[in-house]
Amino acid sequence: MTIERETPAVGGLELVAARLAEWQVDDGPVQLHPGDLGWFWRFGAERTAGAVRTWARDGEILAIGMLDEPDLLRLAIAPGAHDDEELARRIVADAVDPEEGVLIAGKVYLEAPMESRVRDLLFLEGWDADDPWQPLERDLAEPVEDCGLAIEVVTAETAAERTAIQRASFDGSTFTDERWHAMADGTPYARARCLIGRDAHGVAVGAVTVWSAGKGRPGLIEPLGVVRDHRGRGYGQAMTVAAAAALRELGASRAQVLTPCFNEGAVATYRSAGFALLPQRRDQYRKE
Repeated sequence: MTIERETPAVGGLELVAARLAEWQVDDGPVQLHPGDLGWFWRFGAERTAGAVRTWARDGEILAIGMLDEPDLLRLAIAPGAHDDEELARRIVADAVDPEEGVLIAGKVYLEAPMESRVRDLLFLEGWDADDPWQPLERDLAEPVEDCGLAIEVVTAETAAERTAIQRASFDGSTFTDERWHAMADGTPYARARCLIGRDAHGVAVGAVTVWSAGKGRPGLIEPLGVVRDHRGRGYGQAMTVAAAAALRELGASRAQVLTPCFNEGAVATYRSAGFALLPQRRDQYRKE
């Protein structure tokens, strides 16, 4: 059967999110998560749909890509399809040709599961490996310890504080109240939570969003931030522990997070919160 590529309508995003959730399995590859889709949803449903590409055979979706940026495609592949030659060749053909409407011309990046045939074919096309990223995860079979902060679940009424913490934690953040509400209206957020952490004086020191893929499946932490003026006091570790606890309450089998390897402080923070290192991963890129 021929592989068909589509850009879904807004109404098709529910199926995309469901497939991404189904593909999250313990001991499987770290790949595009429904939480990644949910975090992107802050830009609105129409823009989210426009950033998604699906590849299907005989009506069955086998791969899903999301354009985090016009020059970055993040890819998830269905279990059992990582070595599918026809699928891989179609994805690569679409990715390397700007006329196909997947990636733009010039220098571009593609994030694919590390053991996928797509990566082999991209190397044959002359693509290179980019700087490494470090995935980490924590098994959630056992109860999670208390994080030491007062943790609140964000609601529509308290969303403004959540977005203010994000902007106070990340330079250049554009997370607004409107974008929080757009994210919360998205399908993936039905299995997600935003948390605010407060110190002993009731001051908000950090925030995090966690995304479940369903009971017994790996959940995702994205994003986590500590307010600039409160860094260096262990709050990053505390918020990470709180995130793990929330994912366990949501039924996740483990909590996963991903950070650039050069961000040694973030790696140390996650490890101090009980997260173990997974094999590093590298995006691939085409030179200009």
